[in-house]
Amino acid sequence: MEFTRFLDCLAADHDRLRAVVETDADAPVPTCPGWTVADLTRHVGEVYLHKSVAIREGVEREPWPPEEFAEEEPTALLDRGYAALRADFAVRAPADPAATWYGPDQSVGFWMRRMAQETVVHRIDAELATGRPVAPVPADLAVDGIDELLKVFAAYSVAEWGDYFTDVLAGSPGHTFLVRAGDAAWRVRTGPGELTVTDGAGDGPADVTFSGTPEAVLRRLWNREGTGGDDGVTVEGAPEAVEELRRCIVVATE
Repeated sequence: MEFTRFLDCLAADHDRLRAVVETDADAPVPTCPGWTVADLTRHVGEVYLHKSVAIREGVEREPWPPEEFAEEEPTALLDRGYAALRADFAVRAPADPAATWYGPDQSVGFWMRRMAQETVVHRIDAELATGRPVAPVPADLAVDGIDELLKVFAAYSVAEWGDYFTDVLAGSPGHTFLVRAGDAAWRVRTGPGELTVTDGAGDGPADVTFSGTPEAVLRRLWNREGTGGDDGVTVEGAPEAVEELRRCIVVATE
């Protein structure tokens, strides 16, 4: 995706999120256990401000958030964070340097992509919490979100912070997963202490196949299906292998 496209998606999903969170601040968020819509709103504002600092100062400041943020109304914090983030994006090129947790990409463009994906997932959270219809996720954004989740979160995290995945992967017999989302596909392989991702369907059989529209697969992998029954994703394969990948994604995205 072009970076201008990420910024357009960020704007659209932020605006939808901002409108939805006004409707029921006390509603529990089923996809974020223990959170209310107000908590979700505060979280997104804090994330925006944290990434703004990473862009402007070149450091991912910790601890975060500052204590004084607790005194600010959630929607005010969201508004301030979004304004800061967009101001930073407006005066910087995607290739400009920025601090990120992802070693291979220390650029502003990383945060353009990441904030577009962060926002669409949390926009869905807010819609599910308030009972609003979930607005469609554009296919190109959903395909990119699956790619980011599998490569930037899951594969990179296992490679860099393998100790966190010991309980999941140390005894893995090794599995192959085929993830199909519309015309896009990825092959994921797991084994003791490893998780790798390659583009395309590849050759040979897979132990597990996920298939569906890009939006449906994105929501399934992010555990944002909702409670409406059939989510439009077909899963074929051993339940224990499916669970292994699910647990890897959960650990990688905590």
